[in-house]
Formats: sequence, structure tokens, C-alpha cells
Amino acid sequence: MNILLTGGAGFIGSHIADLFISEGHDVIIIDNLSTGSTGNINKKARFIESDISTADFEKILRGLKIDVINHHAAQIDVRTSVADPITDLRANVEGTVRLLEYAVNNNVRKFMFASSGGAVYGEQKLFPADENHPKNPLSPYGISKLTAEKYIKFFSMYYGLPYSILRYANVYGPRQSLKGEAGVVAVFCKKLVEGKKAVINGDGKNTRDLVYAEDVAVANLKAMKSDAFCTVNISTAEETDINTVYEKIRNCFGSDAKAEHGAGIKGEQKRSIIDNSLALEIIGWNPLHNFERGIKKTCDWFKWNYKKN
Repeated sequence: MNILLTGGAGFIGSHIADLFISEGHDVIIIDNLSTGSTGNINKKARFIESDISTADFEKILRGLKIDVINHHAAQIDVRTSVADPITDLRANVEGTVRLLEYAVNNNVRKFMFASSGGAVYGEQKLFPADENHPKNPLSPYGISKLTAEKYIKFFSMYYGLPYSILRYANVYGPRQSLKGEAGVVAVFCKKLVEGKKAVINGDGKNTRDLVYAEDVAVANLKAMKSDAFCTVNISTAEETDINTVYEKIRNCFGSDAKAEHGAGIKGEQKRSIIDNSLALEIIGWNPLHNFERGIKKTCDWFKWNYKKN
């Protein structure tokens, strides 16, 4: 199949591109390189440097037969979304709607969307949070992801467009960029590679559900193959506090550097653990990497690759 992958030069998107190509699909990557890198792009993919939030991108795609749109391009920084909600809106909502219009006008067979479990649910009331958990996003970024979901469901209801919405937990792994709002794993790995002191915001007791990037790529492959119109969480359903995350990473690097504790960040989510049982039921996916296995592979990548970038 011909797959249009937006954000395919990014951390998560590049893993998805690699897997799709290994399965024999043709991948066309659109990325504006705001957070992505050409070094992440699979050599067998066709790359187009463009921004989906502008009307010009449709001209670039003219004449191409796209079977599936896998939409990962986004403004991903929560703090940027608070400081500049208009830019967040244009990238995450307007960009998605433009892609949806392209999909229905060009007979695209499926629309896939990377959403965010933590950002959409907000401060959880139930643990773990399933897909029916109340949606109370704490930032314009979370609001934009939820709004994009609703547009996708409208286009499906009105035009019959098949879709898969994947609500990711906190994704980590090789290639995670320090651009935008970097994940805590990448931040800690960078500090240890550089021999600098890591800072944990607050007491470090905040928890996250950390899912490995290669597992996320497999979830996308399984969702693409599924006939179900679905919204599913992609997570480990395991809860790890930030202090433990740092200690695991420090041990992988063989470092004795203790982290410092700084001020907590206002509005930061206290606990995040997301139920993944529906993903197993509907698309047949469950994570293959626990945190111990995933963090070792991630640390090894940073040891050998970070200073080269």
C-alpha cells in the first residue's frame, strides 16, 4: 500500500516508517523538520519537506494514490501550547482537518491518528484510565488532540471514512529528540551522556506509563491491518515514578551521579497509568517491552548515537 506518513522524520514516526517499509509498503513522508531529523528517515521512503497546516501541501500530493494516511505531525510541546495556543490550534487541529478533507476527496482507505492518553484524560480519577475515562485536558495541546479526535469521528460518521485513533501513553526509545518537549527518559539520558547533573521537578513521585517506541510502531501496523473503526490506548498499563525512572537510567549508564530536585511544575499531571486491554481485544496488540528491557535498549542507543547527532 501507499502510506502517507506525516511527521515521519520524527522520533515515533521514523520507527513506524521503518516497520511499514520492512512489511513491503511504500511510505511517503511529509515533515517540516521542526522537531524531526533527516537522519531518521528511512532511505527507502520518499521524503517531502512540507507543512500540512498550509494549503500548499495538497498540490505536492497531486497525482499520488494514497491508500492510508498515518498522521503523526503535531505541535508537541505542552508549554508552547500554553504560551501560543493559536499556533498549537493551527498545527494540531487545522492541519488534521486539511488532511481529513484530502482523505475524503481522494478516496483514502483509512485515516490513522496519533493522540495522547495522558493529555486527553488530564488528571485521572480512575487508575488505570480506560478509553471511557472523562476527558479533562489540562492544556491547549490536550484540547487540540481531543478536538482532532472529534473531527475524525465526524468525517467518519458523515463520509464513512475508516479510522484508527491511538492514544499513546508516554513514548520513549531510540531517536527521541531533545527538540520540542522532550520526554523525561531522553532528558535524563542526555544529561548522563554529557556528564551533567539531572534535575527532577518536584519530589519525583509523579508517575508515568512509559511505552517503548518499537511497540508503538507495531500497534500502528496492527491498527492499519484491522477493519475496526477504533479508539484505543497504547500503553503498558504499568506505573513508574520519576525517581525510579532516573535510577534505572543511571544504573544503565553505570553512573553514580545523583539527581537534584528542583521546583515542581504547575499543572503537571501527578499520576498517569492507562489501560491497554481494549487494544488487545480490538487490534490484537500488547507491548513486548517492559520498562527494564526498553530502557536498556534506549540507554544503549544514547551511549552510541547521541554525541554523533
